[in-house]
Amino acid sequence: MNKSSSIKNRINKKEAIITVMGLGYVGLPIALEFAKKGFIVNGLDSSKKRINKLKNGESYIHDVPDKEIARILTKKRFYPTLDSNILSNSDVVIICVPTPLGKKNKPDMSYVIAASRTLRDNIKKGQIIVLESTTYPGTTREVVQPIIEESGFEVGKDFFLSFSPERIDPGNPKYNFTNIPKLVGGITEEGTELAKLLYSKVVKEVIALSAPEAAEVTKLLENTFRIVNIGLINEFAVLCDKLGIDVWEVVEAAKTKPFGFMPFYPGPGVGGHCIPADPIYLSWRAKKVGFKTKMIDLAAKINREAPGHVVKRIEDTLSANRKNPKSARVLLVGVAYKKDVNDLRESPTLDVISTLKRKGIKWSYYDPYIPFLDIHGIKAKPVKLTAQAVKKYDLVVILTDHSDVNYKMLAKNSKSILDVRNVFGKKKIKGKNIVKL
Repeated sequence: MNKSSSIKNRINKKEAIITVMGLGYVGLPIALEFAKKGFIVNGLDSSKKRINKLKNGESYIHDVPDKEIARILTKKRFYPTLDSNILSNSDVVIICVPTPLGKKNKPDMSYVIAASRTLRDNIKKGQIIVLESTTYPGTTREVVQPIIEESGFEVGKDFFLSFSPERIDPGNPKYNFTNIPKLVGGITEEGTELAKLLYSKVVKEVIALSAPEAAEVTKLLENTFRIVNIGLINEFAVLCDKLGIDVWEVVEAAKTKPFGFMPFYPGPGVGGHCIPADPIYLSWRAKKVGFKTKMIDLAAKINREAPGHVVKRIEDTLSANRKNPKSARVLLVGVAYKKDVNDLRESPTLDVISTLKRKGIKWSYYDPYIPFLDIHGIKAKPVKLTAQAVKKYDLVVILTDHSDVNYKMLAKNSKSILDVRNVFGKKKIKGKNIVKL
């Protein structure tokens, strides 16, 4: 039996040992899903704090409850570890390490390179390796493969290498790792086939692509589509504000058309890892081949300006209420980058706060998912969201539309509200003190 047949057999019998490298918002859910389906899964991470929490059955991700981790640990299918030696006993390795933007918006491949070197030093013949970290087209073939082949092993002969873009959406109650179609593209056809077989054990639909580059750039297209349309609607919102038109009413009206329109909504900017970063990977790669991505670059610029527009609306709203912004007290509701998550990555609210600080405008915050702020020089603890506390502020600004907020209480007790997310419109809560973005 050749190595390919052997690993196929182990996957089909759920005897293949899987190691997930990187236990963040992507890696941990993936590791747990494979464990729930009956595989033995090692969770490898460099953070001692994360590993200790997991060993104690504690989660650090809002989407993953403590009881889920405790249940998998009890069944002895999930083993969190700091020890990279477990890689040499693994049949499958899934890389889910960060790929942030570095200086001058250049992709930071240091985590992918470090993971690849660790694999190189602990590789096992016949191993399936899948990169899930979002990155620019060419990374799997040009960065990961050469490093691993320094071991003397050859891709397609001694190990199998593929790319499969993560599509996890934190805080989304409808779509998760198992019901979002999975894309796979291998360096070799056999690598693609093996990756497809692997993911088909946990994901309802797996789609094979021709090469890792196709899979890499598909993920970038998905989020480029979003950043361009978000940039369009953020610019449109500024125009509507100047025209005295309710942009939210316009979007709701436009989406009644059954074809040719998809609704996007304005806000304080874009956050999370994917949307602010992914299109920039594509822009950076395009420059390497002599192509300028004009639309991507413009959309990114517009979205970077969105927090500044929010601050201007804060100042304008205060001034309209005959309150000097410098002497006003502003309460920001929601600092996470999206609703119902505890994720601050690239949150536009942090830019809003930095601008308010620079302008000398006093601010406080409330977020049911963020117990404290200590990031980018911003340090603060949340206020208690009570009627008595709210009355002390000159303006309440809704920056993240979390579900666990008493909006009726806010409408009743706030002197003035700037609703950046149209949460009061969606909940049909009216009040003369409510102003939309």
